[in-house]
Amino acid sequence: MAQQVLAVIPARLGSKRFSGKVLYPWRGKPLLFWVHKTVARSKLIDRLIIATDNDEIERAAIGFGAEVVRTSSKHRTGSDRVAEVFDKLGGDIVLNIQGDNFGLTGSALDRVIAAMKRDRKIECATLVNRIVDDCELFDPNKVKVVVDGDSNVLWFSRFPLPYLVRAEENNRFEQFPFLGHIGVYFFRGAVLRQFARWKRSPLEKAESLEQLRILANGVGIRAFKTRIRTVSVDSPDDVKKMDGVYR
Repeated sequence: MAQQVLAVIPARLGSKRFSGKVLYPWRGKPLLFWVHKTVARSKLIDRLIIATDNDEIERAAIGFGAEVVRTSSKHRTGSDRVAEVFDKLGGDIVLNIQGDNFGLTGSALDRVIAAMKRDRKIECATLVNRIVDDCELFDPNKVKVVVDGDSNVLWFSRFPLPYLVRAEENNRFEQFPFLGHIGVYFFRGAVLRQFARWKRSPLEKAESLEQLRILANGVGIRAFKTRIRTVSVDSPDDVKKMDGVYR
């Protein structure tokens, strides 16, 4: 039986760092449009949803042709919002794609989806890329990832990981291949349902990273390395960075 793939972009207006970010206009379209446009290029996603609790976001999303599902306003994380959509619509593999994740490619998403279809032992997955400079390494908004030899995630942190005991400032990235997290999670449906039932762990609260709830409950996350460079827009000044990923 074919495995159905549901992709959800959770969207809200209450970003603490950049309120109303997803509706901020760029090239005549809200920022959310550009994320949706990229994800829609996937060949393996069967259904793409924007999940929101906001009337303005719903109107904007319908305006550019997206399918919208209204969700509760009480969710603490994007994955909890995605879990509500999953409960309504179902799916075997479910993607949570962060609404401020600019520069994703459909082919990068399809590579992970295809791997999960082949290997049912992969319960959760995500994308990671090489960190290439100090600005990324020491930016708490660029989440760092450490993996084992089989690309299973050991930990996520906003702090640079691992700590280099004898760091050479001009040679740091030759000493260790630091990895950064790209804001997309791939869940088996059953795991996502469990995720929504688990309490937020102290680790998740400390770092404000929802993926730590998965690790804290003993579920593995497979990391897939990619060369794509994504852009995080955390302020209106950051919007100009998008010129580098949308030609």
